[in-house]
Amino acid sequence: MDILVLGGAGQVGTELQAFAWPQGVRIDAPDRSSLDITDAAAVTAALNARTYAAVIVPAAYTAVDKAESDVAAAWRLNALAPAILAAETKRRGIPLIHVSTDYVFDGTGEGFYDPDAPVNPTSIYGASKAAGEMAVRTGNPLHAIVRTAWVVSPHRGNFVKTMLRLAAERDKLTVVDDQHGCPTSAADLAAALATIALRLAQDPAAPTGTFHFVNDGATTWCGFARAIVEGSSRRGGRSVPVDGISTTAYPTPARRPANSRLSTRSLTDAYGITPRPWAAALDDILDRLVGPAQ
Repeated sequence: MDILVLGGAGQVGTELQAFAWPQGVRIDAPDRSSLDITDAAAVTAALNARTYAAVIVPAAYTAVDKAESDVAAAWRLNALAPAILAAETKRRGIPLIHVSTDYVFDGTGEGFYDPDAPVNPTSIYGASKAAGEMAVRTGNPLHAIVRTAWVVSPHRGNFVKTMLRLAAERDKLTVVDDQHGCPTSAADLAAALATIALRLAQDPAAPTGTFHFVNDGATTWCGFARAIVEGSSRRGGRSVPVDGISTTAYPTPARRPANSRLSTRSLTDAYGITPRPWAAALDDILDRLVGPAQ
């Protein structure tokens, strides 16, 4: 069984390649120089070259603030590419597993967002991802859209690595404390995507539609930063105070959702996937980046 992973160099793509797939499953993860997914002819050629059982797409334009001025590039990768992939996978009867984001919501809702909550993006990044979702939804009925948020790992640039670097350089950190969300381990997300892909590839009755995957529990960026610094300190890292500030005190080009909390109940019901607490996932990441707790 061959599975195509697009965006293999990113956090989730790296973890998908490292995942313990069942015997006989082969992962093909071409880099951007090998396959431009915004080029319809290139996508057609790639899918003609091999018979894939599923296509998983964590690839995205994720420079949230840069997207506000780099609009065309964000829309090409986040909206045009999913439309191309949906059309080509539908033509071949291949299930498409597409990763999306909490930024499709405006963040004004209460509690945890269900997958069927109305979308209302307030940034170019969020709007382009919402358009990509619609392209997948209308282009290939055999799909699973998996929204996630606050993804971290030992790989590439992410919030955990940034906080560890800043804690080593500064005597105090100031982090936004009025944006709420659910940290997500890229490894745990990859395992969920693998479960969904294998089921869709093998079971014609497998559930399709839109789902959420984040680790269990919620916090703020400041609360997450404190957990990172405290966890690093337990492993011999430098401990510094982390002070909370308001979003207005840290202006950015793109507006962030004040509430990014996502409900994973429908994913548990459909696929039996129950995310573990984000604090446990963070411990695994810190073990790899800093070392075991002392």
